[in-house]
Amino acid sequence: MKTALTIAGTDPSGGAGIQADIKTMTAHGVFAMSAVTALVAQNTTGVTSIMESSPAFLAEQLDCVFTDIFPDAVKTGMVSSIPIIEVIAAKLREYGAKNLVVDPVMVATSGDRLISQSAVEALKERLLPLAAVLTPNIPEAEILSGRTISSAADMESAARAISETYGCAVLCKGGHQLNDANDLLWRGGEGKWFYGRRIQNSNTHGTGCTLSSAIAANLAKGYDLDASVERAKAYLSGALGAMLDLGHGSGPMDHMFDLKSTYIQGGLA
Repeated sequence: MKTALTIAGTDPSGGAGIQADIKTMTAHGVFAMSAVTALVAQNTTGVTSIMESSPAFLAEQLDCVFTDIFPDAVKTGMVSSIPIIEVIAAKLREYGAKNLVVDPVMVATSGDRLISQSAVEALKERLLPLAAVLTPNIPEAEILSGRTISSAADMESAARAISETYGCAVLCKGGHQLNDANDLLWRGGEGKWFYGRRIQNSNTHGTGCTLSSAIAANLAKGYDLDASVERAKAYLSGALGAMLDLGHGSGPMDHMFDLKSTYIQGGLA
């Protein structure tokens, strides 16, 4: 069985963060492991508080994973401070981590900011250059590129700038009322559009976490980046299309929409 590691914060309501990552990786038939960067008190309506792991404890978590079950892919999510970013970057370099997917989480779906301004520069300097692919949404791509994005051409310009600056592939995600559900993958000086259908579902909690984890899971299984993105987008569409409706805010998706088992189907209603 292939393995993947998520390095991210938690979501006790289960729709985003490490909980969403583990569900997504499991749904792809990949053995999921995790290192917690922060305990986040949040639900579908917003973030209440954040309690970071100490850098030393995060380092121990990463040592435990890499020295025992080496991951075939790694995904990073919420990394909210400079010391946390420095530890992650140092450990990924130390162990020669492969297939690193960086979801540069800066703002939650609810609009809550999840990273300090000072940590953004550390993220750019230490972590982004290690990535195989970055997965910013429009607001995050604007921060990383220093450009305003209001069109498909702007997405291409920003993705190119980010890719050239950090030497990695960039999947600039549409949405946010721009370019519908179409995403742009930029790498090696060329762009490729991945077209998707807009699903009328207001429950989008954890979409970014889910997409990046699905890409990591597919890379772990040996798919190339194009196929990994294609498959991840199809999975995300299925999870959204299942129209799960939980919570009082922007609810979670059904990560297990395609999972069928005796233990799921055989119980009492």
